[in-house]
Amino acid sequence: MENQTIVDEFLLHGFPDTEELRIFHIIIFLVIYLVVLIENFIIITVVLYSYQLHSPMYFFLANLSFQDLGSISVTVPKSMMNSLMNTEAISYAGCFCQVFFFDFFVISHLFLLVVMAYDRYIAICKPLHYEIVMNKRTCIQMVFSALTSGLFFSTLYTGNLLRLDFCSRMINQFFCEIPQLLKISCSDSYIAEELALTFGSCVGFILFALIVFSYVKIFRAVLKIPTTQGKQKAFSTCLPHLIVICLYVASASLVYFSPVSTSSSELDPFISIFYCVVPPIMNPLIYSMRNSELKMAFWKLILHVCPHFLCKNHFQIQLP
Repeated sequence: MENQTIVDEFLLHGFPDTEELRIFHIIIFLVIYLVVLIENFIIITVVLYSYQLHSPMYFFLANLSFQDLGSISVTVPKSMMNSLMNTEAISYAGCFCQVFFFDFFVISHLFLLVVMAYDRYIAICKPLHYEIVMNKRTCIQMVFSALTSGLFFSTLYTGNLLRLDFCSRMINQFFCEIPQLLKISCSDSYIAEELALTFGSCVGFILFALIVFSYVKIFRAVLKIPTTQGKQKAFSTCLPHLIVICLYVASASLVYFSPVSTSSSELDPFISIFYCVVPPIMNPLIYSMRNSELKMAFWKLILHVCPHFLCKNHFQIQLP
């Protein structure tokens, strides 16, 4: 066992600290963060403002956008601030707060994806019962369950990490995360690592199995639709959700299913950008790209907020 170090703060050494790269890091992260804020704020605002979007699917989408905002706000602003102040320090409490809230938003996100898969299953396979099954109370309970599940597992993971001693303050990452903290632990982290991997694998497998089961049922129902137009409409409502699931699972698997002892330290920060930054910036684009209802509601909101003559001159939009 290595010598234990009393740690009151950690050092986030995620990227090279030359002056030019530091400025580049700030600019890139600032642009990304502003884009994510604008995209997700637009979706939340449009869903709240537009009465025609007050349905379970858009209610879940607005909550998904909120979780995307939360996950990136936990990590990116602190990284930008450190680069701006030319420091790498993060307090012991601040580090574990990052772990807790990032895991909370990410895990809640995963549970909400399962809820959205179930919503699509009911909408396509049992359309006559949709309004009865997916009523307002049920939707609120589902979102609450997703948030509660995220709270439970993030508390479990963070509490498990708090029991560890650390031999180093240097974290080769731009934010605090479980794999990096396990790397610098001088406690016997085997149990902690196995607990994180086992729980993560079991929960992930169960949730992924539920999603697969839902979509097997959905595809069977879609294939029975007699018209091509009906099939295309059904697939168009499911395709964005499937793309988001694949993006989310692939990005998280790069980090959380890689052995702690063998992952490449040099590539860790760049891999983390993929699963920390890419989903929040891509999710709004994926869900709105082919969604005519969301686009129409957005332009109606623009017309309501902007002076009518300005919108008429610059945006030739035909509204119903």
